[in-house]
Amino acid sequence: MTDTALVEVRGLTKHFTTSGGVTRAVDGLDFRISRGETVGLLGESGSGKTTTGRLLLRLTPPSGGEIRFNGADVASLRGAALKTFRTQAQLVFQNPFDALNPRFTMRQSLAEPLINAGVAKAEREDRMQAVLRQVHLPDAASVLATFPHQMSGGQLQRVVLARALILEPDFIVADEPVSMLDVSVRAGILNLMRDVRDAMGLAAIYISHDVTLVRYVCARTLVMYRGRIIEDGPTADVVRRPRHPYTQALISAVPVPRAQQNRAPILLRHNRGGSLDLAVGCGFRDRCPHAFDRCVVEKPALRPVASAHLTACHLDL
Repeated sequence: MTDTALVEVRGLTKHFTTSGGVTRAVDGLDFRISRGETVGLLGESGSGKTTTGRLLLRLTPPSGGEIRFNGADVASLRGAALKTFRTQAQLVFQNPFDALNPRFTMRQSLAEPLINAGVAKAEREDRMQAVLRQVHLPDAASVLATFPHQMSGGQLQRVVLARALILEPDFIVADEPVSMLDVSVRAGILNLMRDVRDAMGLAAIYISHDVTLVRYVCARTLVMYRGRIIEDGPTADVVRRPRHPYTQALISAVPVPRAQQNRAPILLRHNRGGSLDLAVGCGFRDRCPHAFDRCVVEKPALRPVASAHLTACHLDL
């Protein structure tokens, strides 16, 4: 582990046992996030993105593998060490309307993490006012007296972000942070998150199915499919020259705002879902237009295909 690595994941798995068998939600992840780095976790619904985010914050116990934060094994943290980790790693929820207690004023919602972290009462008011200014809600007296139902979605998401920032964390997991907001307010929230990231030197992972969001906010992108990372590289490279067949199909489906440009999306085969044995072979083989015999029996490992660009495919596309 290098001095600049804040989060390091090795062989991370999360399997759920159901009446229908074992669901391999997260199936052997290996990646690291450096201090101050912003990473996008991109993929369709059901790919394991949210489960990965919960594992990173120890909100869900892993089935196997290792997560290290600041060099410490997250799974082994107890007592004061765990409490410190909880202040250093925070979550920005997808739905601001569900993230806040409807019976709490904004003052109560923002004070709660401060109280849990043992911040002195005399310091709490200054912290709350400072963080509201940071998220561009300067009228602190009015905001702190307000209940969630009295605020717009954009204002609520700013408060949710403020609550994640109020303990001055080193790392944030943002799970679809603007998907519940009107298009008209998304850009403002994304610009705010970029400003906060730069000002605080935060490391962050943005979980999304939206290629445009990831391209706008993140310097590096991990593409996830059926519990595995199938592409990892600088966002500009992943978007301009995707190397995995799944990423190519994903990028091709993004609408192009130029009517004269004819770019047909890549059509994939029907998803067989639970009928595919994910313990062996490539998890994308049933939908891949390039699949061949090796894909059925051997899982492709992430390998370099360009500078800082990795893909998990047996072919060099």
